Amino acid sequence: MFANKLGAAALAVCLAVPLVAGPTLTTIQDVVYLATGAPYNGLAIITWTPFVAGDSSNIATQSVTVNIVGGNLMVQLVPTTNANPSGYYSVTYTSAGNDQFTESWAVPPSTKPLLISDVLMGPYTATVTTPSPLLTGSQPIPESSVIGLTADLAARPLEGPNYGAGVAIIDATGALEAIAGNVSDCVHVDGSSGPCGTAGGAIGPSFTDGETLGGAVNGANTAFTTSVAPTPSSSLALYRNGVMQKPGQDYSLNGNSVQFLAASTPQTGDTLLAYYRVSPAGTPQGPPAPQVLCSGTGSATSSTTLVSLGTCTIPPGTISPGDRVKISFDYSHEGTITGFTFTVHWGNTLLVQRNGAVADASISGWAQGGANASFCQLSVQSWGTVLGFAAGVLNGYDSLSFPIVLNFQAEMAASTTDTVTLRNFTVVLDPTTL
Repeated sequence: MFANKLGAAALAVCLAVPLVAGPTLTTIQDVVYLATGAPYNGLAIITWTPFVAGDSSNIATQSVTVNIVGGNLMVQLVPTTNANPSGYYSVTYTSAGNDQFTESWAVPPSTKPLLISDVLMGPYTATVTTPSPLLTGSQPIPESSVIGLTADLAARPLEGPNYGAGVAIIDATGALEAIAGNVSDCVHVDGSSGPCGTAGGAIGPSFTDGETLGGAVNGANTAFTTSVAPTPSSSLALYRNGVMQKPGQDYSLNGNSVQFLAASTPQTGDTLLAYYRVSPAGTPQGPPAPQVLCSGTGSATSSTTLVSLGTCTIPPGTISPGDRVKISFDYSHEGTITGFTFTVHWGNTLLVQRNGAVADASISGWAQGGANASFCQLSVQSWGTVLGFAAGVLNGYDSLSFPIVLNFQAEMAASTTDTVTLRNFTVVLDPTTL
């Protein structure tokens, strides 16, 4: 594109007609700029088809090339607006061997110089004559006369038969269509619409808020139910008198059956409220969130026999094949008299047993179990202040259908006032990702 501004004349080109008997010429004088604001340097090639000038002079087909330096252009041309029939000039700007832009000029008679904007033709309609189209009036320019316009129009999306106001989609043919539906509907990626939370006709997750558990709250009953099974089970948030209960520590869930542990038995007058979601089969939910089954601090001992410093009971049915349980633990030794022994049990399986030295002020370790159909593959690592790193792998055959008790124990190597303490432990369940 170019911007045209008035400037000094640089070059004049006259048509090869006798000035005495020929038509009076009109001067077009201007400064041509690039879209960047820089002056244009190049050529303007002006061509025309035969026409009869206003003084009845016959103007033959010809062309003239104008050299534009520093943007300055000046040329003298025979007027075309009073020709019979009226004609126009085709002006092609060429720079560095490439055509940059083409304009059409309709030149009126004038005794003073005109700007390009004075002769630049606006919309027009051409009539096909031999050998080329001629101006017939102030009408729209044919699309075919605008360089690249037809190709650009063909590349844009077209209006489809269902085009209209609303949310648009691109149909199989590349045309734009409006999506039909209710104002409250949601649009799916396949271009269909429907109630929000639906996909292909399948209802999405539904949510249950503040449901009262079924079952007698009498201080003795520990078995309760939800109206339907929470799906996924990890979505259940269970509150007793406004306090959220911990799965594995306060209750276990199997389908829609909620089993409270004895220490957490609901008492008469307690309020039990459940919040959960239910998803139909095949509805993607994303990976289930890890669940903290147990977490806390333990006790200390100076005993010379193994003493349980902390336990975690995994309720039956909590672990399923494909699940993974991660265990972390920390012990500390207080005193400088004797060493100690610590152990971790996975149900009936001794997971780790190691002896700490007097200088072992701190002991850390972690273990994990990968659940299979008939056993859990267990791996464990432990280390201390001076206790070397050790790792092991073994199988635990405790049934997943029964409670599995994780037991953290310790004892002193000899009678002493030293103590060994279970500082903290955490047991996390990573459910299977389907």
